[in-house]
Amino acid sequence: MRTTVGIIGAGPAGLLLARLLHNAGIESVVLESRDRAYVEQRQRAGILEQGTVDVLRAAGAAERMDREGLRHDGIELRFAGKRHRVDFPALTGGRSVMVYAQTEVCKDLIALQLKQGGPLLFEAEALAVEDAESARPRVRFTYEGREDVLECDYVVGCDGFWGVARKAVPAELSRVFERTYPFGWLGILADVPPSHDELVYARHDRGFALLSMRSPAVSRLYLQVPQGTDAQAWSDEEIWDELERRFATDDDWRLRRGPITSKSVTPMRSYVHEPMRHGRVFLAGDAAHIVPPTGAKGLNLAVGDVVTFARALAYEKETGSSELLDAYSETCLRRVWQAERFSYDMTTLLHRDPDATPFEDRIQLARLERVATTRAAETDLAEGYTGFPLE
Repeated sequence: MRTTVGIIGAGPAGLLLARLLHNAGIESVVLESRDRAYVEQRQRAGILEQGTVDVLRAAGAAERMDREGLRHDGIELRFAGKRHRVDFPALTGGRSVMVYAQTEVCKDLIALQLKQGGPLLFEAEALAVEDAESARPRVRFTYEGREDVLECDYVVGCDGFWGVARKAVPAELSRVFERTYPFGWLGILADVPPSHDELVYARHDRGFALLSMRSPAVSRLYLQVPQGTDAQAWSDEEIWDELERRFATDDDWRLRRGPITSKSVTPMRSYVHEPMRHGRVFLAGDAAHIVPPTGAKGLNLAVGDVVTFARALAYEKETGSSELLDAYSETCLRRVWQAERFSYDMTTLLHRDPDATPFEDRIQLARLERVATTRAAETDLAEGYTGFPLE
C-alpha cells in the first residue's frame, strides 16, 4: 500500500489531519488499532477553544457542532464561598469556547472521511515505523489477520502516549520533561441537567471540583481525589455529598443530583517529548505531549499540531520549499509549552496539594483573589483558556 501521508491513529488529531489533507488535495491513509464503535464512544475532552472551532468550520466539519454544541462565554471560579465569573469575550476581543464532546468530533470526522476522504482502516494495528530518515518511511501494521506495509512520503503519529510512532525517534536524540501530580480526578457522567449554565471551577480546602456538561440534559462533574483512587470505592451518594460540599457558596445556589451513568479516575500528569519530528516522522497530540485536564488543552493542542503539519505540507506542495516542515517541531513546541504553563498554573491554582502548608493555602487564595480583582490577571487566564494562536 502506498500513500503520501500515513496517519497512525483515528482520534480527533488523526481524523482532522486526514480531512485537512483531503481539502488540500493530498492523499493519506489512516490506520486505527480499535474498531469504529470504540473510537466513537471513547470519552475524553469536551471543551473546544476558539481556534479549534474555527478550524472545524473551515474544514467543513462543524455542521452538527454548530447545531448541538454549547457556546460558553465564560467560566465561574469559586473559592472561600465566593463566586467570580470570568467574561471571555470582554477580555479577549470576542473569543469564546464550545462545549462539544470529543466523541462527537470523532463521529463527525469519521463520517466525512468515509464519505469523501481516503482509506480509513479500523482494527489496523501499527507495529512499527521504519526508515524514518529515508525518503520513503514505512509503517508495518496488521489488518484482517495479516501483516502489511504502508509506504509513505511522511508519517504522522497521532497514536497517543502508548503508540509506536514516538519510538521512531532515537533515544539519544530524545528529551523528556514530565511531572506527575499526587492526585487525580474522579469523573462522573450523570443524567441530570447541569446546575449552572457555564463551567464552574471550585477551589476548596477538601480539594478541587469541576462542574461541566455534555449536553443540556447530561452533566459531567469531577472531584480531586488521591492518586490511585478506585472510582468504584465511592458510592453515588458519597460523590454527590462531596460535590455539594466543594461547590458550596454563600448564596442560595444548589447542586442538582441525578443518576450517575459512569465513573472513572483520570491521573494528572504533564509530559513533553522533544523533538516532535525525526526525519519524515512527525508526532502530534498525546504522542508528543500530555497536559493535566484542568486547562482543557489536550485535544486543542493536538489540533494545533495537525494544523501546523497540514499547512507546512501544503506550503511545500505549492512552493517546493520544506521550510515550514523543517520548523514543525519548533513551531509546535512554542504553543505546547505555553499550554503546559497554563495547565500547570490552573492546576496549582485550584487543587490542594495533600502536603500543603497553611502558608501555601493562603498564597493559593491570594492568587485567586488577584484573578478576581485585577483585570490583567483575569485577562491572562481568559486568553489562555480560550486558546493560544495557531501559527
